[in-house]
Formats: sequence, C-alpha cells, structure tokens
Amino acid sequence: MTRLTLANSPLLLGFDHIERTLDRIAKSASEGYPPYNIEQVGEDRLRITLAVAGFSRDDLVIQLENNQLVIRGKQQDDPNRVYLHRGIAARQFQRSFVLAEGVEVTGAELDNGLLHVDLRLPLPDARVRTIEIKAPVKSAKTTKTVDLDDGR
Repeated sequence: MTRLTLANSPLLLGFDHIERTLDRIAKSASEGYPPYNIEQVGEDRLRITLAVAGFSRDDLVIQLENNQLVIRGKQQDDPNRVYLHRGIAARQFQRSFVLAEGVEVTGAELDNGLLHVDLRLPLPDARVRTIEIKAPVKSAKTTKTVDLDDGR
C-alpha cells in the first residue's frame, strides 16, 4: 500500500524533511511526563516551562540535536534513604521539541521546580527577487554553403 502525504505533492518541492519532522512529532506526542507549557512572551519570543519538581540543575541536561531541543532529566537515588512509602518517583525523562529553522535558544533557568527555556523566533523578512528570463543560447555551429550552380 502506498502512503500518500501532503509533502508528496508535486507542487511542494524540497519539503521532504517536513514529513520526517511530522513523524518525530507524532512519536513524541505520546510522552506525558513532565507536563509543560509553551507561552508567547514577546513578539519574537517563546518560553517553554517544564514542571520538574525534585530535579536539581545537576539532574537536567538541555541539548540541541538537529533542530530538536532535547531536555533530559535523571535523578540519582540516595542509597542512604529508607522509604516507608514512595509516592514520588525518581524517574528519568526525555522531552523533545522540534524547532523551526532559525529558532534560537537564548537561555534556561530553574526556579521553584519549574524549568524555563527561552527561545527567540526569527522575524520573517519579506524578500522579493526578480528572475531574469534569458533568450536561448544559439549553438555555434558553422554552416557550410554548397554551390549547386553547375554552370547552367
């Protein structure tokens, strides 16, 4: 069975990477932990906030991998603690966000169990370019003339 997608349209040239990006997004959409917010904090600024209660700065890693913002958290169990009841899991997580070309991560801050990651969006620049239409290039064939006059 052939899978037909919008990116396969003959009118969309060079958009193959969009299909791969959508597949990555669909895969990561099923992740539910940790919960997060995305808010617009300016004309060209976004903030991603993750609820990472119990994680310290040393437990968190933020990386950019091929236009993908990846946030990982891993807590170390304290072997000296003896739990009578453990309702707060010390589990690891990985949360990924696919970033558009040109989106820049400007900083991150951990405050009261909330990890804030700030992004700057590129402002679109309206570009208009005129393409010159050239005349076809004539080949440089040499034409040989034959004299058909045999004297009549």
